[in-house]
Amino acid sequence: MASISSLGIGSGVLTSDLVDQLVAAERRPTEVRLDQKTERTEALISAYGMLRSAVTELRLPMRQLGSADAMKSFSATSSGSNIDVSVDASKASRGSYSLDVKSLAQSQALASRDVFADRDATSVGRGTMTLQVGDKTTNITIDSSNDTLQGLANAINEANAGVSAGVIDTGNGFQLVLSADETGEANAVNISVTEDGAAPGLSRFAFDTADPENMDGMRQTIAASDAVMEINGVEIRRATNTIENVVDGLTFNITGEGKSTIKVEQDTAAVAERVQAFVDKFNELQGTIRELSSFDSETGQGSILTGDSTVRNIQNQLKRVLTDIIPGLENASVRSLADVGISTDFRTGELQFNSQKFQQQLRENPDDVTALFAEQGRTSDSQVEFVRSGSNSRAGDYSINVTQMATRGSLNYSVPNTADAIQVQADNSFTFRVDGETTATVSIAAGDYSGADFAAAIQTALRENAALSAAGRSVQVAYDATEGLTFTSNRFGSESNVSLTGLNNVTGLNTATGTGGLDVQGTINGQTAQGDGQVLFLANNSGGDAAGLQVRITGGDVGNRGSVKFIEGVSERAVDAITSILGADGALSSRTDALNRDLERIQEDRIKLDLRIESYQARLVAQFSAADSLISQLNNTRDYVTQQLAALAPNRQRD
Repeated sequence: MASISSLGIGSGVLTSDLVDQLVAAERRPTEVRLDQKTERTEALISAYGMLRSAVTELRLPMRQLGSADAMKSFSATSSGSNIDVSVDASKASRGSYSLDVKSLAQSQALASRDVFADRDATSVGRGTMTLQVGDKTTNITIDSSNDTLQGLANAINEANAGVSAGVIDTGNGFQLVLSADETGEANAVNISVTEDGAAPGLSRFAFDTADPENMDGMRQTIAASDAVMEINGVEIRRATNTIENVVDGLTFNITGEGKSTIKVEQDTAAVAERVQAFVDKFNELQGTIRELSSFDSETGQGSILTGDSTVRNIQNQLKRVLTDIIPGLENASVRSLADVGISTDFRTGELQFNSQKFQQQLRENPDDVTALFAEQGRTSDSQVEFVRSGSNSRAGDYSINVTQMATRGSLNYSVPNTADAIQVQADNSFTFRVDGETTATVSIAAGDYSGADFAAAIQTALRENAALSAAGRSVQVAYDATEGLTFTSNRFGSESNVSLTGLNNVTGLNTATGTGGLDVQGTINGQTAQGDGQVLFLANNSGGDAAGLQVRITGGDVGNRGSVKFIEGVSERAVDAITSILGADGALSSRTDALNRDLERIQEDRIKLDLRIESYQARLVAQFSAADSLISQLNNTRDYVTQQLAALAPNRQRD
């Protein structure tokens, strides 16, 4: 308002400063109220944020305890320094094993018999070198660009053939050395050479693992060998010094020969530490709640959330979950957290944990303790296994009925068991397609095989195939006088199959596509279930209390297969409660959203206040301007009258 600067000229009283003071006085009560309301609303939002963070922190340890594996902690000790053991707690079990390492796996190493005068100038010969390592064959061309000892080594290294090459200085000249990248007899190196007649000499680097003493080629300095050890008197042979899939849940890393005893024991203390982590996080949450909602009776002052219904609701939800008896465990030895040493301090609401009591219960009642924390399915049929539940599964007892058993895909040949039923020549290969995804090419020693001998030889080759191992697949090969030769996938279901897609230098077999497996079929709780291999399951959105349940049918016959009792443990129930609390429709989100809307309304009130004050100020200015103008006129009149009276005064004095 530009005119404000001229206010007060007429009156000397109705000035712009007076307007500002009146405007400020008008604004202040409302502004103070809005500031106080803003401050409290923001404080409440911050408090709910702290509460949300503390509740969120509780979800992770509860989720970790929700796995059945969380209650299965094992440790292994070795009496010898030649063996290290790692443990997969989800698969391991208590036991003692006597191990005797007979030999370690080694990579084959070769050296050239000839010594060369120069590594970069002396010719080694030209032609094609063929490296065969396991089931991998690589051809390397040696020509004018690499016709030196170093050039040959570089060409081998660049070919990624499964062999590493180098040149060493013996002091009397240079030699080529080779070593297989992988250990084990299956990774032995064979080198064949086709020489260029115009530049001979490359044959000096040939090598046949079957004839290592041949003086015309490379010299074997270290023979390829498998790791060999006995476990409880049973011989185990592997291509590497890491021995897996022998004892469930154990991996042996052998570093030397000799005997050792491995003991696997349950590590209850490690499980107790996981439970302690949950207790600590819950107590941190209680501490946050006390900080935000405490009341000081001496001062009569409360915290920001004192008496808040949202806080009470969260406490009540979690209290019910942590103190109730778990449905399905009513008659068990362990029914609630109190039975495993987790009690509540009624004064603070915090949990107290008796680790010794927990460990004792875990040792004496492992199944019930697992069910107390994690979800569990207890089946009445030993050949029916609980796999998992879904987010919509509810605790209960559900019937299982199987109408079709799962089968594995297989490929069959009617092969007689005569000595020459299958004839295998040198440079042979067999290419298999397994489960429609994995291709594996293997070879076996040349010779004439009976059906049984061939089954044994090809089984060894398939067992050691890297492609199958990497994909977690395997093929079982069997021979029966009636059934003939059969290749069977280790997997069940409609995607399971074995096909022989390629043959080279083999007589007596032909390429063929196998017969695919079948998925299990049946019902769960009377609802038609879907099958995936041996797993029978209901979709999570299928409706009903059993929605999302999965069971594995490992054997037996079609028909009624008993029932599965699904028990939802404390952890899963707590995670569900926490997810509900933190969800978009949960108490914290609803309260925070309402407070954010309050802030928006406060901002709207501030805008309205600004508009009202602006109008009030304009009204004051108008009123002051009018009054000032009137006073100015009155002052002018006064001055005129005063002047006239002053002019008349001398005339009176003369009269």
